[in-house]
Amino acid sequence: MKLDSSVSAVITGGSSGLGAATARLLAEKGVKTALFDLNQEAGEKLASELGGVFCKVDVTSQADCEKGFEAARSEIGQERILVNCAGTGNAFKTAGRDKKTGEIQTFPMDKFEQIIQINLIGTFRCIAISSAGMMSLDALDEFGERGVVINTASVAAEDGQMGQASYSASKAGVVGMTLPIARDLMSEGIRVNTILPGIFDTPLLQGAPDKVKQSLAASVPFPKRLGAPPEYAHLSLAMIENGYFNGESVRLDGAIRMAPR
Repeated sequence: MKLDSSVSAVITGGSSGLGAATARLLAEKGVKTALFDLNQEAGEKLASELGGVFCKVDVTSQADCEKGFEAARSEIGQERILVNCAGTGNAFKTAGRDKKTGEIQTFPMDKFEQIIQINLIGTFRCIAISSAGMMSLDALDEFGERGVVINTASVAAEDGQMGQASYSASKAGVVGMTLPIARDLMSEGIRVNTILPGIFDTPLLQGAPDKVKQSLAASVPFPKRLGAPPEYAHLSLAMIENGYFNGESVRLDGAIRMAPR
């Protein structure tokens, strides 16, 4: 897909981290951007900087998502690009003992369901709404390309650590639905790919002590550092611009394979 001011994009989780880096890179290419996020202050600031639009959207809400896409389209037109970066995680053992009391505890099911709702169902919800809109567009070339979807999974989809049952399940679900969705949309000229980031320097990690971040960086085979959000953005751009890139789930992780804990 050729990127210029005739193309619009929606980026979920676009106020910070991987989403913000992707929004910046797309804007540099002239793409009109809409940022979906719950962080209104950061989102409005970045949207103003990029000349785009911010929509406060909770991806677990069908009504929120529908209103968000409607608002974005009224400002920048029907998107040809969707980048799903909205997501979060938690850490609970399936069953374990309280370190202080020794009490046996199980994974809080509401916490498990919350991660599935945000990371997996929220991603699918946005794909369904966005791709339906893309289908209304004229094809861009003789092969019928209309749009591109980029999803964000995680290396935890393949080698999740202790305490990551909900997070790993949600991200494995994103990987698992990538090819079926690409097949669902192939006759409409909409490509679908997924990135599996390793340990990236995002807001989720920026509050961690330096010692923790140094230890994580040292665990990466090469280069021994945390991933930078612009590196995620550049892979997204490659997937968008390369018309033969479809139905793929690609690790971006410095060759790391996560240890059990």
